[in-house]
Amino acid sequence: MDYFIIASLTIAGLYFHWWLYVRIKRWADRDLALSLAGSDVGKKDYMLKCLAEARARKVKRAELQRWLERAAADYRAP
Repeated sequence: MDYFIIASLTIAGLYFHWWLYVRIKRWADRDLALSLAGSDVGKKDYMLKCLAEARARKVKRAELQRWLERAAADYRAP
C-alpha cells in the first residue's frame, strides 16, 4: 500500500510539473507575440492569430521568434 501511495504521488507530481512547463511555454510565446505588436490593438489580434497559425504549422520553438518577426513586419494596418 505504501508503494502505491508513493507511485501515485510521484506520477501526480510529474504530471503537474509537465503541465506547468507547458503553460509557461505558452505564456512566453504569447508574451513574445504581444511584445512584437506594441500598443496597436489591431496588431495584437493579428499577432495572436499568427501565433495560432505558427502552432498549427508546428513551427519549431527555435524558429518561432523569427517567424513572428516576419509576420509583424508583414502587418498592414486596416
